[in-house]
Amino acid sequence: MKRLILALTALLLLTSAVIPAYESYIKKYADTAVREMHRSGVPASITLAQGLLESNAGQSTLAVNANNHFGIKCHNDWKGKRYLHDDDARNECFRVYANADQSFTDHSDFLRFQDRYKGLFELKTTDYKGWARGLKKAGYATDPAYAEKLIRIIEEYGLYRYDTGVDIPETPLELEKAVEITADFKEEYRFPLNRSVFQRNGVPFVIATAGDSYASIAKANNLFLREILSFNDAPSGAVLVPGETVYLHAKKNKAARGVDKYVVGDEGESLRDISQKFAVKLSAIVKLNHLPRNHVPQEGDTILLR
Repeated sequence: MKRLILALTALLLLTSAVIPAYESYIKKYADTAVREMHRSGVPASITLAQGLLESNAGQSTLAVNANNHFGIKCHNDWKGKRYLHDDDARNECFRVYANADQSFTDHSDFLRFQDRYKGLFELKTTDYKGWARGLKKAGYATDPAYAEKLIRIIEEYGLYRYDTGVDIPETPLELEKAVEITADFKEEYRFPLNRSVFQRNGVPFVIATAGDSYASIAKANNLFLREILSFNDAPSGAVLVPGETVYLHAKKNKAARGVDKYVVGDEGESLRDISQKFAVKLSAIVKLNHLPRNHVPQEGDTILLR
């Protein structure tokens, strides 16, 4: 009985220490996680839950000594400072960051630039369970209970609310008001930039203005040029025209519900034009319609979108 009481006392002490630490961590890094969600597409709830779990709410050796909140190892492409730490094996190499902010940014980029995580970005940012299980399946961690631990943290602390913007106070940087334009755009979207950002088919985009280039929009949104070109099915060297749609995240594999097909008009539209109009990947349209990528649609043609 005495052992049991001691064990329960230790557990209560541990719990009372962990909860405030978790809440403090969430309060400190929630804005960063939301920013990264808008920039990269990684759900804020997943980023926060992984940070809490991997770094023990910022108190782990890696977080304290290397600003590494996500346990990301060096791998062959890492050119920065290194920190040796015992993990699955002795003296494993981990990435060192100048600050926690860099760790959060690298975590997002690590996921979106690794082929094994590519399928995750087809999921909605609100599907935290799918993301958690997908991370485990892709091999992010060796712990067999990794996905369920992430899900438990997200649900216990209500982190899913950060994926939808509910109860997230706007910061002084978020100066621009969401603007509702034509019904074609359907949804409003908030983004801390010096221009309005909209959504179509759940994909954020901006409208190009005079002087814009893919490179300038990429830089303004913390994206790589090759990324933004890929998002927009644009070739290298493509020139932007004022009024053109520029997506800031990968388009979807199918159009929004209720938009099953499109009948080509007389404007001389290309498959890419249709892809941009409905925020559907060009490769998906080609596959859906069993067409070659260079197919030229004719007036009256029906193009499937779902």
